[in-house]
Amino acid sequence: MADQADLRVVNARVVTPSGTQFGGVAARDGVITGVGTDESLPDAEREIDAAGNYLIPGFIDPHVHWGLSRYEFEDYHEGLAHDFETETRGAVHGGVTTVVNFLLQREPYLPDMEFFRDVGSENSYIDFAYHAIVHQDHHVEEIEGLVDAGIRSFKVFFNWYKHASPELGIDHSDAGRVYRVLDTVSDVTNGVVMFHAENEDLAYERRQELQEAERNDLEAWTEAAPNICEAMQIEQIGQLTEYTDSRAYIVHMSTAEGVDICERFQEQGVNLHAETLPAFLAHTNTDDLGVWGKISPPLRTEQSKERLWEGLRNGVVDYLGTDHCPHKIEFKEKGEGKYGDIWDAIPGDNNGIEYFLPVMMSEGVNKNRLSMERVVEVCAENNAKRWGLYPRKGALVEGSDADMVIVDLDKSRVVDDSFYHTMEPRYSTFHGQELTGLPTHTIVDGRVVVEDDELQVDPGGRSFLPRHENGVPKR
Repeated sequence: MADQADLRVVNARVVTPSGTQFGGVAARDGVITGVGTDESLPDAEREIDAAGNYLIPGFIDPHVHWGLSRYEFEDYHEGLAHDFETETRGAVHGGVTTVVNFLLQREPYLPDMEFFRDVGSENSYIDFAYHAIVHQDHHVEEIEGLVDAGIRSFKVFFNWYKHASPELGIDHSDAGRVYRVLDTVSDVTNGVVMFHAENEDLAYERRQELQEAERNDLEAWTEAAPNICEAMQIEQIGQLTEYTDSRAYIVHMSTAEGVDICERFQEQGVNLHAETLPAFLAHTNTDDLGVWGKISPPLRTEQSKERLWEGLRNGVVDYLGTDHCPHKIEFKEKGEGKYGDIWDAIPGDNNGIEYFLPVMMSEGVNKNRLSMERVVEVCAENNAKRWGLYPRKGALVEGSDADMVIVDLDKSRVVDDSFYHTMEPRYSTFHGQELTGLPTHTIVDGRVVVEDDELQVDPGGRSFLPRHENGVPKR
């Protein structure tokens, strides 16, 4: 008989990389020590009966922007500390147990690395890693040092934010900088260059035309950055990735054309991969969302939505993230309400990390678009592998961190102002929508952190996850 466990979950449908099995999982000292039938698991100090529901690895959100509340606090570092607490609080309620946040500042990153590690450890409810947004020449020069510090993923804006949203303080990259970053990262083991792919030269002209025509609707925001804007850039990224023999990843891909281009380059052996967002899988630009639906890139048509689902099913699109951008509603709307000025409102969706799992269950599993196994693969396992966190994260196997979620596919709730547990629960692109397939328990590091919608722990004491050549070191 194995040593007594701290926790065991029984009577579950356990989703593992090798398939789904009836039984449970045991954990001791934060690590999974057994996966199997209920009878094969050791006794434990605490037992949870999953009541026949699914037990899955906690989702990994590889695309969030903590620190954006600096617009309320007027300081990036203060906003980062704030967002780690409020937004990861939402994460555990929603079944996300690991996050990879984008560092964003104009100053060099390396002098602040100790702060970046400590601010998450002290304020987060979940373990965390970082990507670095490379939007200044000195950021390119820092790549080698950032690799040594455990960061192996670098995002560039090609060529979005050339004109749009100057208040965000982001500089776009031209093809020359893209080449430099791809070429530099090609020599980094497991290094990846991430791309916001939209051509703003074209979008700038379209914006002027639409504003002159006095358009002020969500469809106009889409028409101001038409599908070709994304397609043009992904085509160039694919060619530059092949030229540098590097590795590229399209963030928040939104178009059918993007799926087609990625599929073609993948068939040619180019290491070009893509994520999409739950928002793009559940919404179109004709939904009644007002400025809440203003995202960059924009919501598209039903054709693109269905092609993205198809890409997820056939493996062309292999990753999901949320692009969660926490803003107070007054800042998002610029004080003009939900149906205010589409051009002046701030881009970005709110509360993604908390609606991530419920949306994928409601729109994916429960509508038979994706199997539970495929959802777990693209929302947990693949994200762990791509960002150097596997097998510590992303799978229910012996030796992995005991980050687990019990999901009741029949549990249902309408998204209202009390649905979320983040800084700003009053809006999201899913407000008013009923979601079916919600967590009953979220377990982080072998501890129950949320049970029946009630938070059980305090923030802090979490781990920064450096990514090195041979993977993430165990604790």
